[in-house]
Amino acid sequence: MTGGVLEGTVRRGLRMWRGIPYAAAPVGELRFRAPSAVTPWAGIRDASEFGPIAPQDRNGQFRVRTNAPMSEDCLTLNVIAPAEPGERMPVMVFVHGGAYSVGSAREIHKQGEGLVRSGGVIFVNFNYRLGALGYLDFSSFSTRSHRFDNNLGLRDQVAALEWVRDNIAAFGGDPANVTLFGESAGGNAVTTLMTVPCADGLFARAIAQSAPPNAIYPSEITAGWAREYVELLSAAIDNTSTESTSPEDAGQLLMAAPVDQLVAATTKMQLRAPDETPGTIALAPVIDGEFVPERPLDAFKAGRAHRVPLIIGTNDREGSLFRGRLDILATTPPRIRAIFAKTRKRSRKAVKAQYPGLPAPRPAADFAGDYSFWYPSVKVAERHARFAPVYFYRFDIAPRLLRWAGLDATHGLELFALFDRMDGLFGRGIGAAGGRAAFKRAGVRMQRHWLSFARTGEVGSDWPRYTAKKRRTLIIDRTDRVEEDPRRARRVAWQEFVPHI
Repeated sequence: MTGGVLEGTVRRGLRMWRGIPYAAAPVGELRFRAPSAVTPWAGIRDASEFGPIAPQDRNGQFRVRTNAPMSEDCLTLNVIAPAEPGERMPVMVFVHGGAYSVGSAREIHKQGEGLVRSGGVIFVNFNYRLGALGYLDFSSFSTRSHRFDNNLGLRDQVAALEWVRDNIAAFGGDPANVTLFGESAGGNAVTTLMTVPCADGLFARAIAQSAPPNAIYPSEITAGWAREYVELLSAAIDNTSTESTSPEDAGQLLMAAPVDQLVAATTKMQLRAPDETPGTIALAPVIDGEFVPERPLDAFKAGRAHRVPLIIGTNDREGSLFRGRLDILATTPPRIRAIFAKTRKRSRKAVKAQYPGLPAPRPAADFAGDYSFWYPSVKVAERHARFAPVYFYRFDIAPRLLRWAGLDATHGLELFALFDRMDGLFGRGIGAAGGRAAFKRAGVRMQRHWLSFARTGEVGSDWPRYTAKKRRTLIIDRTDRVEEDPRRARRVAWQEFVPHI
């Protein structure tokens, strides 16, 4: 343990420690640098309160429903254990989502408590740097006097896993039995970290929920986004152009800018990116040739990913959530045309046939969700299954109100099942028209699979392994079932449509 003693809290049969620093505060000269070691403390440290969340826009494209304090000094984690933990208990480490720009380890009330109570595991979650502070690549602005590191959000995640490796035994956890799991951007973290060399050995199993595995880009693209961001930031601060600004001047601007200006410029860039570069997310990891040596999908194909058992899957209609201010996917006619322009006419026709009415809103949402989440997840599963056990799922169940609203089993909904959120105010609201009890039962079954996987690497005899030949998939619904190659025609059409994936 870094420093002295941690004093947590005990509540309803659980012991909790919050706001534990796992890396030094990335402030001052450490802004835009890889995480460094925590300065040890002496004596007793209060670990009863969450740490500040990473800077993010409360009123931006993705509204942040919290009044929690924000700070660049945000690299903290939380641990939940049974009040009387055993020895060498399985550990589950969760990476939150939020489009790489919002979210925190405190956004879901009582997150992880149900897993600890019912499964006898140690639960860990943590904050990591977001937005421009964590997911833009400013390394092209490095000079002899100052270096800008890249992939900072990912590096933070590795630092958190290293903290777990070095310290979790003191809480009753087994550092050799760690399951890394995450949703959305957190799912992307999981699939990416499975291919990051320095993450090797930091987790024994992985779960990727609704991941966009291909949302990671080469440095020549991310460098362009960095230049565009600096132009936005400069215009906001002093109304000047930086098109010909030297790396030294751009670097000074980034280091001196107030954090609220950095966040505001991030929001502006997010709003522009889906139309400027359809099908991409400007805030994302970068393939830098070192920390992330290659595109993760290529690493999975070649067997260079860490050969750990994997659960991976998506929700039935991932794209239906991304409407209005949340619309960052390839859902509009110009964005869809830009995606189609990259492929052959015959392939375009085959994919379009799978979404009758495209580009009308409903088929466009399904096209975009499949492009970003479902099809890349299928490719990860079929490639990794050659080298390690893989279990694929599709989450189909949704309360009646969400079906009436045209959302169905949309992006993020499975979190309400996995983390017992249907008893909260919002959960009761979406279940008010019916389906709440069945949804909760599906959550119990889902928890059972996740916990069994965390303990043993197996999920139960009712969920067979996924292979490229059989493609057996667990459909989580009112009654769970296993299907072979669900949506086969759609998968085959996508295979011809985006052969580079």
